[in-house]
Amino acid sequence: MPSLGIAPLLDAYFRRRFAAAGLVQASVPLDGGATTVQCWRFPPGASEELPVLVLLHGFGPPATWQWRRQVGPLSRRFRLVVPDLLFFGGSGTAAADARSEAHQAEAVAKLVAAVVGAAAARVSVAGTSYGGFVAYHVARLLGPAAVARVVIASSDLLKADADDRALLRRGGAERVEDVMLPRTPERMRRLLGLAYHRPRRFSFTPAFVLRDLAQYLYTDKIEEKKELIKGITLGDKEKFQLTPLPQEVLVLWGEHDQIFPIEKAFEVARQLGANARLEIIKNTGHMPQEEDPKRFNEALLNFLLPAPNSSL
Repeated sequence: MPSLGIAPLLDAYFRRRFAAAGLVQASVPLDGGATTVQCWRFPPGASEELPVLVLLHGFGPPATWQWRRQVGPLSRRFRLVVPDLLFFGGSGTAAADARSEAHQAEAVAKLVAAVVGAAAARVSVAGTSYGGFVAYHVARLLGPAAVARVVIASSDLLKADADDRALLRRGGAERVEDVMLPRTPERMRRLLGLAYHRPRRFSFTPAFVLRDLAQYLYTDKIEEKKELIKGITLGDKEKFQLTPLPQEVLVLWGEHDQIFPIEKAFEVARQLGANARLEIIKNTGHMPQEEDPKRFNEALLNFLLPAPNSSL
């Protein structure tokens, strides 16, 4: 039975913002139909003089909820491709082993080839949180010949078991999935408190509203999402080693991030090498793209569209 609460109204509003930015929704079959990626993309006939930018969302709501404050300003300067990652929104795959962030990156790479064309000019990719894990893998998979610049936002590429244990202490939970996949109003309120620097407004949000949001956003493909959490290879030295990228990289971080604390930003930027630079967005938490969209968007534009006399 469809939800009659506030969540579907918000969902419809956020989708309209994407449409108002000139984006069109598409479901793109991959792997002979075994995989489908739903995305919002630039319209047919968009100027090929505009560079392509791929936006990758974090773990949680679909792309329309997480990038709604970016698509308007960015669509005037880029041809945008904004997918729902596998098992989020309308995306999914029949492949039983496609649960790591590297598998997500493979699907994104195939999507870009299908939407943009294999012979197109280089693209840039920006990912937030879990999407940053995927963005790193896309950049490494396709290399500098295909990916020009990379934005890693609020994304601890050096995440290890100790970081998960610290997150569980802050979140008052026993399992990461209990933090990241809230099923009750109490857990939803706790997650919002971790995600935002100024969560006070959520302290007075009625429980029925939080319950509606949790049910609408976190019940679909729940088992697959749990498998995605378990399938993250970061921190597993046998499966993943963070190495510097040859592309120019911007590491963006909220000053008061409680999911991935600010000290990890410096470690990630240092580990990514000489081509990486770090920018801290003050007075924001884990979602600077929502808490200070003006500053976040400016940082993206300044990095992705450098002045003509800037070094590339």
